[in-house]
Amino acid sequence: MNIRFWGKFRTAAVAAVILIAAAAVLSMRQGWYLTLRNAGTGQLYGRYRISEGDGFSVGFVHSVNKSPVTDFYEIKDHAIYVEKTVYYGFGAGVQTELEDGQTLSYGEDGSMIVSGFDQKMNDLTYFVGTVSDHTMKIREDRAISLRDLCGRNSRVRFSYEHFWI
Repeated sequence: MNIRFWGKFRTAAVAAVILIAAAAVLSMRQGWYLTLRNAGTGQLYGRYRISEGDGFSVGFVHSVNKSPVTDFYEIKDHAIYVEKTVYYGFGAGVQTELEDGQTLSYGEDGSMIVSGFDQKMNDLTYFVGTVSDHTMKIREDRAISLRDLCGRNSRVRFSYEHFWI
């Protein structure tokens, strides 16, 4: 056999292996992500792999009544749905009346839990304050400071997006 033939064959084989490996790596990164962007500019702050049925929460200290509030969300039908809110004191901006399908229960720690929202959030935006931080938890096992990620006084828009990386 010709040495040139084997050299060309080996080069082609190496190139094919590199292309297959690159495609495999890229396909592992493509998929659905919880995405955080600047609500005004669209600048990407971060994206986190999250699947249908997974949940996340955003907790903060309420600016008026100075008590903790945590909003819980779930990914359903490739969208973000609010499921419940947990808070510890009444005040301006905190729900005081139940709507159809919602329930109020009390936690052992004295928290008030309003559940039964099951409402699609087409425009989920938080204003990250300067006094208290907003903390996002994904699947309740990973805490992310929105102040550290996005900066003080940022308007952060949450969405569920598919990336073709």
